[in-house]
Amino acid sequence: MKNKHLGSSFDEFLDQEGLRADTEAVAIKRVIAYQIEMEMERVKLSKSAMAAKMHTSRPALSRLLDPNNPSVTLQTLERAAMALGKNLRIELT
Repeated sequence: MKNKHLGSSFDEFLDQEGLRADTEAVAIKRVIAYQIEMEMERVKLSKSAMAAKMHTSRPALSRLLDPNNPSVTLQTLERAAMALGKNLRIELT
């Protein structure tokens, strides 16, 4: 039996399997969560203090920082960026 994915790119494989959007969403969320955590460490900001600066709860911040939870709103990302003294920039490429 011939492998239908032989010679295809990983993106093509994900497209064919209908997994690309979900895979990319999880990857993007992991990068964002990592960047926020690294910036929190850099400025020595605890989760409780970060949640307070974002005007949200600590469990909500934990969901934002959870790399396996892809659901996040632009408003939450903007509040996180502002709490860290950063700007949020989103691009279509």
